[in-house]
Amino acid sequence: MPDFIIVILAVIFVLGIAINIHEFGHFAVAKLLGMRVDAYSFFGLGPRIWGFKRGHTDYRISAIPLGAYVKLYGDESNSGLEGEDDKSEPVPESELYELRPRWQKFLVMIGGPFMNIMLALAIPFFGAWLMGLPSMPAPVVGVVKSGGAAEQANIKIGDRIVNFDGIENPTWERVRNDSLIAPEREIPIVVEREGQRLPLTIKPSKVEKDGNVVGMLDLEPDVGVEPVVVGSVVEGKPAAQAGLQPGDKAISINGQPIRNSNEIVNQIRNSKDANINVLVERNGERKEIPIQAEQADGIYRVGAAFGPDEKSMTREPVSIGRAASFAVNSNLEIIRLTGKVFGQLFAGERSAKDAGLAGPIGIVQIISKVVSEQGFVGLVSILALISLNLGVFNLLPIPMLDGGQIAVLGIEGFLGLFGLTLSMAVKEKIQLVGLAVILLLMVTTIFFDISRLIGR
Repeated sequence: MPDFIIVILAVIFVLGIAINIHEFGHFAVAKLLGMRVDAYSFFGLGPRIWGFKRGHTDYRISAIPLGAYVKLYGDESNSGLEGEDDKSEPVPESELYELRPRWQKFLVMIGGPFMNIMLALAIPFFGAWLMGLPSMPAPVVGVVKSGGAAEQANIKIGDRIVNFDGIENPTWERVRNDSLIAPEREIPIVVEREGQRLPLTIKPSKVEKDGNVVGMLDLEPDVGVEPVVVGSVVEGKPAAQAGLQPGDKAISINGQPIRNSNEIVNQIRNSKDANINVLVERNGERKEIPIQAEQADGIYRVGAAFGPDEKSMTREPVSIGRAASFAVNSNLEIIRLTGKVFGQLFAGERSAKDAGLAGPIGIVQIISKVVSEQGFVGLVSILALISLNLGVFNLLPIPMLDGGQIAVLGIEGFLGLFGLTLSMAVKEKIQLVGLAVILLLMVTTIFFDISRLIGR
């Protein structure tokens, strides 16, 4: 199957599920409360192209390929994009959305983000419960890149990180994540070396990765002993020219047994342009391959990706409770990191271009990269991430989003205390402001997507 067709199917799979699970949340709550759903467009906005009717609901595909929507009878706030109500038959007032109590409208609005967040929780929960969790390395330094941020901070192999940016006894994941969003920012770090605590300061190197600016500590944890295999080989590079192949199991380098993938990468870089002999196992036979690394951007590489053999990796079985805890914590970590990035953005510590904001083009690029490297299985984690972001983003108090409509309900409730109401004309103007904000955000993110693409 051609690559572009695979990418199209992957995009439809991820965005189709994330968007439709959101709209299904609105749909399900409205149905449970006895409201009439006039239309459910599971693809697109605007005029109806094709569909079928079941009961009072028209399930359809619409003309503008931007998202999906649920049209509740009596809700005219988005009539320009969703169409008018079907007035071919009389409708009891009890089924009208506009005549329902505000608490019911609130439940309908919150139903969409709720389903997105539930999906984002369900994916890591079932992944952990059914397959277990891989062991997370302790924050003990196993590799230090020559001339990198860690070496400049006087961090040594064998050091244990006991405090990072004020967090006592951090996990390796916490250390890695916080450094990614703090390029070239001085971070206090405390390491334990030979029984003593040494306060240091590290400044993560500024690196552009996939068009985004991130911080790298230039160190890797000691992951112990793990089987190492060749994941990919770049054509025309030293590894390919020497005959190294994907799937080769790396046994030793220059006669020294290889403990893990971090170690082999470190040895290749430290060997510089000297010949290295890599002993590999291929189809049950062992073969020694001489390779000479080449320098690029000040780093010696052979043009091959080394990683742990996932087939040999052990995963720890977990209980339902621990799987649930893992799902909640992993989602909270994403929200925490996102919040820190936006905090840096508003504080002027990070430019909008470097904030990693991805628009439609950026999202397609991410999905394309994942499906090409990991196949459709890898899309599950991206689906969880996009679903979480969609759910949280829709809770923002921006008109046209669910959070904006919830805010309007709050305003109406407050005005009702004084016998006042919001007219339909005012609501329509609020929606137009929201549409302008959404379009501005979309244009901005597309501009950043294209800028990163051109810069690459």
